[in-house]
Amino acid sequence: MRIKVTLILFLLGTLWAFSQNDTNDPKVGLVLSGGGAKGLAHIGALKIIEDSGIEIDYIGGTSMGAIIGGLYASGYTARQLDSIFEDLDFDELIQDDIPRSSKTFYEKAETDKYAVTLPFDGFKVSFPSGLSKGQNVYNLFSRLTSHVNNVDDFGKLPIPFFCMATNVETGKEVIMEKGYLPQAISASGALPSLFSPVIIDDQVLVDGGVKNNYPVDRLRAKGMDIIIGVDVQDTLKTRKDLNSAFDVLVQINNYRTIEDMTKKRQKTDIYINPNIADFSVVSFDQGRKIIQAGEEAAQPFVQQLKEIASRQKQRERPKPDFLKETSIFIESVEISGNVNYTRAYVLGKLKIRTPDEISYKRLNEGINNLSATGNFQDINYRMVETEDGKHKLFFDLIESESRNLLRLGAHYDNLYRTAALINITRKRLFTNNDIASFDFVVGDNLRYNFNYYIDKGFYWSIGLNSRYSFFEKDVQIDFISPEMISEPNLQLNQLQLKYGDVTNQLYVETLFRRSFLLGAGVEHKWLRYLSETIGIDENNNPRTIFENTNYFSTYGYLKYDTLDDSFFPSKGFFFEGDFHFYMFANGSNKNFEEFSIAKANIGYALGVTDNLTLRLTTEGGFKLGGSNTRSMDFFLGGYGFERINNIIPLLGYEALSLRGDTYLKSTASFDYEFARNHHLVLAANISNVGDRLFETGEWIDEIDYTGYSLGYGMETFLGPIELKYAYSPETDTDEWHVRVGFSF
Repeated sequence: MRIKVTLILFLLGTLWAFSQNDTNDPKVGLVLSGGGAKGLAHIGALKIIEDSGIEIDYIGGTSMGAIIGGLYASGYTARQLDSIFEDLDFDELIQDDIPRSSKTFYEKAETDKYAVTLPFDGFKVSFPSGLSKGQNVYNLFSRLTSHVNNVDDFGKLPIPFFCMATNVETGKEVIMEKGYLPQAISASGALPSLFSPVIIDDQVLVDGGVKNNYPVDRLRAKGMDIIIGVDVQDTLKTRKDLNSAFDVLVQINNYRTIEDMTKKRQKTDIYINPNIADFSVVSFDQGRKIIQAGEEAAQPFVQQLKEIASRQKQRERPKPDFLKETSIFIESVEISGNVNYTRAYVLGKLKIRTPDEISYKRLNEGINNLSATGNFQDINYRMVETEDGKHKLFFDLIESESRNLLRLGAHYDNLYRTAALINITRKRLFTNNDIASFDFVVGDNLRYNFNYYIDKGFYWSIGLNSRYSFFEKDVQIDFISPEMISEPNLQLNQLQLKYGDVTNQLYVETLFRRSFLLGAGVEHKWLRYLSETIGIDENNNPRTIFENTNYFSTYGYLKYDTLDDSFFPSKGFFFEGDFHFYMFANGSNKNFEEFSIAKANIGYALGVTDNLTLRLTTEGGFKLGGSNTRSMDFFLGGYGFERINNIIPLLGYEALSLRGDTYLKSTASFDYEFARNHHLVLAANISNVGDRLFETGEWIDEIDYTGYSLGYGMETFLGPIELKYAYSPETDTDEWHVRVGFSF
């Protein structure tokens, strides 16, 4: 009897102790599930939880739950997170879009040419492990968590935190509660096929939702008395909603998670399940509605939450010191993982010379510069503050394994007509910093372009280029009138012209004041154009060869370009100046004399409103000397083609319809982006073209040529697609200008 009484008293005491613990300051854990874009509902739920006065003692999350949870644990409020995610461009983040300003001039030219790029090692096409490397996501997390850079133990964050990932090689779940926070949450959210795996401590990690999408057991093991859970996982879909292979794969993955949730839900004290059936894992454009759904789902639990909050003691949380400085002093930079690329190459891309004080903006631009090279699979970095308030910057690089690339493109314009581009690119051909690229263009006109480039970073880079270009075009008889000395009385309006050009260049270039590209080189040009419409040549062939000469020159150039887009810029400025001195020639031009050609092009894009952009450009060129060399004149007209030599586009005129040794041209356009990537463009250009305009003063007397156009443009993965209707009062004719795809 005494034993029974003692046992009863012991049990009552134990229950009373637990009751006291539950009543007096219960520990509250928050578990946030994965769910892609649907995880934005966590922000809405956090608003209600926060407003109820709940003190969160521990956060465990997976995938999007790890991202939201990790940022909240670092010190952000729910409303701050709302503002952060409201301003994000998720398409830019996911697609690894790198700002154009972060690319070198060489990289800008490459970006504006190819529609598809694939690894091509061993002459076998392969596909990347993810559509995105996740570099932009990592950059964002690094910036947002810079105030906790020195925290290696996530248990020491303002709110203790852990997140889940999956080891691809073993198939086991991995709990991450130590390390570098941006890297950990990046790994937890590395959705297979969308993002490449993240390597941490020699483990290949992907989205934690593959194994544990709702880590309630892990959180309970942290000693939590009450667990609040926000679940944004999919339910099983019916056959009418399974419309793609992706839908089927997601459904298969959901079998296990839905079965697991039957037990896990019972282990959750307050279970918040937002109604997000109308959204998918990629519905980031519906973010506001998803956040609202999270608020609505948490609202019914307000009284319970307030009751729990009333039993909690106020926590003494460390207040995060969000970085307010606009610049930091970098004492040193340490780089690891660079096997094939030198330290000078990496620092040249980063544009960092230590010790130096740099802005956060410049640091991010430097990281984007390095990423834009495509030479690194992962760029992991961390900034550590030293005792004297300075910083050390640590980079851990993982180089891209692929050295060979297969790149493809397609194009149409009114001059070159249809064209398909096949490119083979080889990195590290002879040196660690070089790249060789060969374009072969098939279609109505065969062409090629070979480029070899040694990138020296801060120092002088070296390049070798060889290009062959060819087209056939019906031109007015006036086009070849300077060459027509022996047959002045031809009864023809037009003739067919065959125009061929081979240009070989050896050049050096460097960045001047970090922004200007300064270069110089030597050039060989073989220029040949003829017509089979008239005449008989010396070999008794039915044709007249107007030009067949090799020209040799030296040249220099200066470029500056801050435009945010090559084709539909909304802001930025550009300048390009070029000077050629032609020293000698051999071939059909028997009366060659030394001459020079100078050209310049300057432009500006200004966003008038969010959707309306004004663009202004002015360009011109002139020839000094060489009156007998008319093949180097400026030829104006047409639109949308790749510029070569002195062939210049001009709205309202057919390609190659105007000619002279001097030209001036100005263009103004209004671009209204009425829907994302869809543009309505109104443009006007004026021009003077002729011989010795600056000597005669005719360049300023009056405007000789004008053209106006109204067009539609669309941004696609192939490049811009444009259709323009143009009219010129001088000719009183209509022109339709068509461009499809990147120009090359």
